[in-house]
Amino acid sequence: MQIKKGDYVTRKSYQNDTLFKVVNIKGQICYLKGIDVRLYADSEMDDLQIVTKEEQENLRIDIPDEEESKLDRNDYFYLPGKILHIDGDSDYLNRCLEYYRKHNVFAVGKKLNEVDIPYKIKDLLEEYKPDIVIITGHDAYYQKKGNMDDLRNYKNTENFIKAVKECRKYEKSHEKLVVIAGACQSNYEELIKAGANFASSPKRVNIHCLDPAIIATDISLTERNREINLIELLDKTKYGKDGMGGLMCNGLMYVGYPR
Repeated sequence: MQIKKGDYVTRKSYQNDTLFKVVNIKGQICYLKGIDVRLYADSEMDDLQIVTKEEQENLRIDIPDEEESKLDRNDYFYLPGKILHIDGDSDYLNRCLEYYRKHNVFAVGKKLNEVDIPYKIKDLLEEYKPDIVIITGHDAYYQKKGNMDDLRNYKNTENFIKAVKECRKYEKSHEKLVVIAGACQSNYEELIKAGANFASSPKRVNIHCLDPAIIATDISLTERNREINLIELLDKTKYGKDGMGGLMCNGLMYVGYPR
């Protein structure tokens, strides 16, 4: 069967483990984008297997939905933390925005190329004054290039680090502005050193497109006088502490009375 742009495929050489969409074809090389995982890849056409609509559901990477918030709306009112989500990928951004809407969290989404984020993030912070900012998109660690400590061996980690540093120029306090940064295989240690509260990826693995949104939503909906259970929070993401890590912090939701 001839593979064409828009088809859903898996890679035989990777045991058909990840679902991709074909976004471009040049000769016999197909350029792929992960459906659930923040991953770009390319592959020889012969290595690809077309996935039918029925088979796609079996390959989707689902994340268990969070329990409904048990807020006592008869007596109290709630002001969740505001989120600014900056993403290098519009498809993943829209999925995250839908996740925020589902959980009744106010979020502003902006699509920016990763290389542009460090130069535009200050204006966005000043305009929207968020409590939480997400800096994500696509990244990759190119193992063949060499040591994982060398930032030149990453697709976009350096851009994310520069953006995190801009956040910390805007607001030094980790408590007043929670920064969540990184994408697939990003240099976790350097993002934390730059000032991120949470980052990917401790084990240089791929992350689910919703992982940063899950962390942001949980913090947004936790009261300011309550400390986040860091281990439980990371366990809510697809790959747990292998994919995301970070610092202990309090929630960012104000609770008021009477309603």
